[in-house]
This record gives sequence, structure tokens and C-alpha cells, in this order.
Amino acid sequence: MPATVILVHGLRTSASLFRQQLADLDALGIPAMAVDLPGHGSRLGEQFTLDAALDAIGAAVDTAESSGSQPYLVGFSLGGYLSIEWTARNPGRLSGLLAAACGTVPSPLIMNTWRFLARGIGRLPDRGLSLNNATVRLLVPQPGAADVISGGVALDVMDDVLVSLLELSPVERLREIDIPVLFVNGRFDHVRAHARRYLAATREGRLVTVPGASHMVSVVRPREFTEALLSGYSQATGWTR
Repeated sequence: MPATVILVHGLRTSASLFRQQLADLDALGIPAMAVDLPGHGSRLGEQFTLDAALDAIGAAVDTAESSGSQPYLVGFSLGGYLSIEWTARNPGRLSGLLAAACGTVPSPLIMNTWRFLARGIGRLPDRGLSLNNATVRLLVPQPGAADVISGGVALDVMDDVLVSLLELSPVERLREIDIPVLFVNGRFDHVRAHARRYLAATREGRLVTVPGASHMVSVVRPREFTEALLSGYSQATGWTR
């Protein structure tokens, strides 16, 4: 059986973010699963902690390993940062890693600015749900916008997530990883300032920049994202169409 693909979503979204990728992989006979992080999707209401988030990835890897092959881990945005961290902490468990839309090293200035903005939005009557959904519908074409929203919007996790990100050092962690790493960013992604530093830190890395895509690359350019995913998966596992 082909290696299982594990998909880890970004901040405030859920496993539904990867509806298109799950469908594409299923059509190719590649097993795949999408994880809901603490406080997101099916786990709305739970507290987000770094340890709990890494445990969620670990549980998915445990399940995928039961098929007899090393899984391929795909993380988007928050999921990308977490996937880099999990991979470095757990050598020998994965065939490869795709880290998307997480190409800026978290810093106190950036994280604390986002925390300040998030607190202001959180004071709105609906805690910012309408603003979030309107922004998604404006920036993400359908059906991608529905995929972003349909799994639920995690309104209460922003501060915990942003504080947790300050505990991570992705460039240093990438130096510890000895499996193929593929970075995928949208051309207009605002979270790719250090993409070249990330690439230089890897032992076996590649960088794909998707033309016309924003930060939400997997839903703005879903076909291109799937193709990039398959290229990384093929490199890591030897799978061929």
C-alpha cells in the first residue's frame, strides 16, 4: 500500500481545508488523513497547547504507520511550523515533509503585533466571525472559501497559538531533519520572508513558489498545490503514477 499522507491545517481553520487534496489523493489510490488540531474543527472548545498539538500529529502518525510504511507529513501555515517541529523531534518516523506557507521565523515583534490585532477583533460582538468569513470569501475563490469555513472557525485560540509559536525555531529544527523537505509558498504569501533561509538549512530540500497564489495556497491554487504535494511525495516515497 502507498504511504499515507497526513495533512495538518493552519490557524483557525480545520481539516476541511484539505477537501480538494483528500479527493485528489483518493482518486490516485493514495491513503490520506487530515488532522484537527486542539481548539479547531472537531476539537473546538479545547485549549490549544504546543504539546497537545504535537500529540495530535503523533497520533495520526501512529495510525498511519499501521499500514506498514512511513507516512508523508504535510503542514500548512501553523500546521507547517508544527510539522517541522514534530519531524525534528521524531527522527526516523516519516518518509518526507512538506511545509507550506510557514516561511517566516516567528519573532516577538510579529507575534505580539498579531496578538494585539486579534484582541481587538475578539472584542467585536461576534468575536470576529463575520469579519473572518467575509475576508475568506473575498480572498479565496469558491469552493475553497467554503472549505476554509465549513469545518468551523476557531475563534478562541489566537493568543495561545501565537504564544506557542514563539517557542519554535524552525530554521534550527530544519538542520536536524534528514529526510526530503519540500517548501511550498504562494507568490504573494506574506509569510515567506525567510524562505531561502529555510531552504539553506535543509540537507535535502526544495522550494516551490506557486504563481498567483496568496498565503492560502492550498485553496487558492488547489490543483497546483496537489501537484507540488505529489512531487514531494514521489521524491520521498518512490511512488509513481
